[in-house]
Amino acid sequence: MGALAKVGINARYVPLNDIASDKGKIAGAAQRRVTGGVVVHHVTMAYDIDADKMLEVLRIGREKLSDKGTKSANKRVDPLRSQTQLPRDKIIAGFLAHFEGQYETRRRDYSEAELAAAQELVETKFSSDEWTKRIP
Repeated sequence: MGALAKVGINARYVPLNDIASDKGKIAGAAQRRVTGGVVVHHVTMAYDIDADKMLEVLRIGREKLSDKGTKSANKRVDPLRSQTQLPRDKIIAGFLAHFEGQYETRRRDYSEAELAAAQELVETKFSSDEWTKRIP
């Protein structure tokens, strides 16, 4: 919420997993608790979006929309660009400034080993039809 405030958005958490402002949903969040007391938390946040195309790709049930009191998913989502009128690089700079001011951070590039491991995953898993065309 602090990083969003840094770029001029008054955001709030909306249970169960949304981040929103008065203009609409900005992000969806998810968590997974893993062994050793570790919590993996991620947020999907759109800078810009084609809401009509989103509806073609996602399967959003009527139940989910009615739970939110919304008739249409594309009326519910309002990404960062339209809420801030800022270019993407300015939003990223604002987020970085917030996190670097709040937490002990260190910037670095990916190592050659990390890039090689990522490429291996692309070749052996993520580019396969079994991965990209699966429906959970």
